[in-house]
Amino acid sequence: MPHDPHDHDHEGMSPSGHPYRPDQDSPLTRFQKMEIAVRELLVEKGVATEAEIADQVARMDARTPARGAAVIARAWTDPAFKARLLEDGSAACTEMGAPVDALRLIVVENTPEVHNVIVCTLCSCYPRNLLGLPPDWYKQRAYRSRTVIEPRKVLSEFGLDLPEDVTVQVHDSTADMRYLVLPMRPEGTEGMDEAALAALVSRDAMIGVAVPRV
Repeated sequence: MPHDPHDHDHEGMSPSGHPYRPDQDSPLTRFQKMEIAVRELLVEKGVATEAEIADQVARMDARTPARGAAVIARAWTDPAFKARLLEDGSAACTEMGAPVDALRLIVVENTPEVHNVIVCTLCSCYPRNLLGLPPDWYKQRAYRSRTVIEPRKVLSEFGLDLPEDVTVQVHDSTADMRYLVLPMRPEGTEGMDEAALAALVSRDAMIGVAVPRV
């Protein structure tokens, strides 16, 4: 159809050198259709408003690993909190203003003798309230299946090579139970405050495929 002249080329780049983003005009997937149908039904039945749904989506998008990192930093600096965190992860996180809702959170501690790594063999169960959205690799079948069979090899592919005398423990998340790794505090951080310590804690360290480094 006719259209006005324009100044972009057709090699996928704009005059400024930035790639054009493809139009999102492909057919809706089955799950996208289901999401729209359920959302519209909730609004029609008065269960929730469009604004309430949008607010919940925004809240989910705002979750980042910084929440979990703050919990780890507190545990590193407060022995009493660390004891509560290992005893009841859900209650301790709620205490810090990072509730995990109805989920049961189990915190597993790395030591010089034991290294923990988290997986969900069925899908992508993950403490989103503390870590945000799971990374793509966490949801991939290769990670979900191989981590329970050959965890050392998987960790090595992430760049984490553990001594042979360190036991690797794999924890499988479920629909109502999540795990969080409490990494070892790096040496040389004795004078750092909680904010500085939290900056050392990555999402991957709290999953167990990395360790904090100064």
